[in-house]
Amino acid sequence: MHTPESAYDRRRLRQWLSGEARADGVTRRDMLRLFAAAGLAGAASVASPGSPAAAATGTAPGIVKPLPEDLFTVRGTNAETRFASLAHTGYHTPNDRFFVRNHTATPVLSAGDWRLTVWGDGLERHRAVDFSLADLKKLPSVTHSAFVECAGNGRGYFTSQQGQEVGGTAWTLGAIGVARWRGVRLADVLRRAGLGRRAVDVLPRGLDDDYVTADGTNLGRVRRPLPLSKALDDVLLAYEMNGAPLPPDHGHPVRLLVPSWIGIASIKWVGDIQVSARPLYSPWNTDFYRLFGDAHPGGGSAPLTRQTIKSAWELDARANLTAGVTHRLTGRSWSGAGGVVRVDVSTDGGSRWRAARLHDAPRRDGWVRWSTPWRPPSPGPCTLLARATDTTGRTQPDATVHNTQGYLFDAVVRHAVNAV
Repeated sequence: MHTPESAYDRRRLRQWLSGEARADGVTRRDMLRLFAAAGLAGAASVASPGSPAAAATGTAPGIVKPLPEDLFTVRGTNAETRFASLAHTGYHTPNDRFFVRNHTATPVLSAGDWRLTVWGDGLERHRAVDFSLADLKKLPSVTHSAFVECAGNGRGYFTSQQGQEVGGTAWTLGAIGVARWRGVRLADVLRRAGLGRRAVDVLPRGLDDDYVTADGTNLGRVRRPLPLSKALDDVLLAYEMNGAPLPPDHGHPVRLLVPSWIGIASIKWVGDIQVSARPLYSPWNTDFYRLFGDAHPGGGSAPLTRQTIKSAWELDARANLTAGVTHRLTGRSWSGAGGVVRVDVSTDGGSRWRAARLHDAPRRDGWVRWSTPWRPPSPGPCTLLARATDTTGRTQPDATVHNTQGYLFDAVVRHAVNAV
């Protein structure tokens, strides 16, 4: 029986703090320095992957697909989906409007030349095993609908809504998409490679360029370890997205899909997977994707795993709605911990609440679409609120506890519109 995720994460944190684990790509001294900076000096002291907070329009460097302004907000090397563009699109996010999160630039890779190498001392014979795309397609295929969401989705609201400084890309709520993924179980590939009894971690690594921080530190290619318990559970090596081969920006030819976890775990353009008999570390679960700040442990939290709970209206901020006319307002809510079973909405800034109508069954790794009628009584500014509750009983709070890198924002968002 494999170690539960919560116990594994507690053990991982203890091993890191006691110096018992491998740190791949950066020295322990540098990591401790960064931890201290994150905990004591605030977000400005942390080299955070991603682009500056200010949003821009136009094209994004290193992104292949078109980014029309009615579908995306470009943020440096990233592209955020405009939630209004999802209205009437159905449950799955169309590939042409799925958000893009790149650390560097999208590599354009040949499916015919691509190989996946599985290696490490967690394999029974310690011998590397290669798989081509054709090899993967000979294994039993699995189709699974699930969201991929950046851990920093909603980060901009720490500043605009809570008045707090954070580092990283100032996403609103559009760094998420749900797709129908097809591929093979990571468990099947690991077992075919000769998974050993001593294995505890797997470390997938992407084929995009090395990530270099603002201060010039080369952290290597994006990689983040998974506990074996998760790797053998529901993780896929996906090669199709919504019935088509993966587009370049979304991991062609093969990516990881780690349902319900933060997006960094779903490594794109995966090229090799290390299987280890000891817990593994990389900058993406030590320097980044942990919680630092006054409300968190001095050495940072355990590495982040599951996503949190959120709701978004399918309306642009400050959209104009005709007063005295009944509108059908729509939105989506999701949670990494459990399916969303209730969404309450307010159209008067939180004075009164009512239940929205849900249009999908609750799913932990998906979202539910919802709707509510609203007739603005008179012209003027209005604030819309949506608050989800999931099957675990968790409800969105009024405020999110601050962390310096702006992860896991889950508070109810105050969505401003105008009745005209």
